[in-house]
Amino acid sequence: MVRQAHHERCDAMTSATSEMQRWIRFTPAQRLARFAVFFVMAAAVAWALKSIEIIPEFLYDAPEQVVDMGKRMWPLDHRHFVPAVWPALVETLHIAAMATILGLIMGVPVGFLAARNATPFPWLNYIAKFILVATRSISTLLWALFFVAMFGPGPLAGALAIAFHSIGFIGKMFSEGVEGANKGSIEALQAAGATRMQQILMGYWPQVKPTFWSIALFRWDINVRESAVLGLVGAGGIGMVLNAAIDLIQWQRVSLVLFTIFVVVVAIEAIVTQIRKRVI
Repeated sequence: MVRQAHHERCDAMTSATSEMQRWIRFTPAQRLARFAVFFVMAAAVAWALKSIEIIPEFLYDAPEQVVDMGKRMWPLDHRHFVPAVWPALVETLHIAAMATILGLIMGVPVGFLAARNATPFPWLNYIAKFILVATRSISTLLWALFFVAMFGPGPLAGALAIAFHSIGFIGKMFSEGVEGANKGSIEALQAAGATRMQQILMGYWPQVKPTFWSIALFRWDINVRESAVLGLVGAGGIGMVLNAAIDLIQWQRVSLVLFTIFVVVVAIEAIVTQIRKRVI
């Protein structure tokens, strides 16, 4: 009896092992779908490589060109910092600050309109969401080209370009914060007979205030980086100094501008991080 039970257990273990060996991770349909995805990705990459027309000769001597460019860009032209780079840097920070303020002024109301719990009118929600999608779908450089054509080159065009592009980001993040607000306090205010403005100021605002400051700080950090590039299309800031140095083939000044942008971005990142820890 013992020997027979032992054989039965061995047979059961052998059967279980064979079942495990027959286990397949993906079904045939799943394998076919994975193959189709990989095939489409490979075809897209091949098509892209063919479309952009990569010249192999340029790739072969790329390391030599990088070394040569590094030699031209060193040492930094420190004499150019005070007369040209510093004023442009200050202008860049002003552009970012103005763009952030304008973006908040325009984006927060649109965010309230896009929030379904704060604005119970579907047609207003759809209009607000269309504005959010439209403003952030257009690149900042395209906004800058539009405002440069309208107002001429300068920091005003850059500030307006970043501000209008910021509406979509600020409004979307703020609307999500409003929709995540606790309904209990809002319903209590409604039961007490509070007006719509009182519900917003005393019900929604205390709950979304941390979200507001988080969005404002994060967007200001992004806007500083974007304002440093818009000068390439004439929208003011340190980008105009960079573009002028590149056009004049003054590589030591180019490296100075790039190094300045890098230091400012890192410093602002550290400042924003500390402010978020203290405020939020």
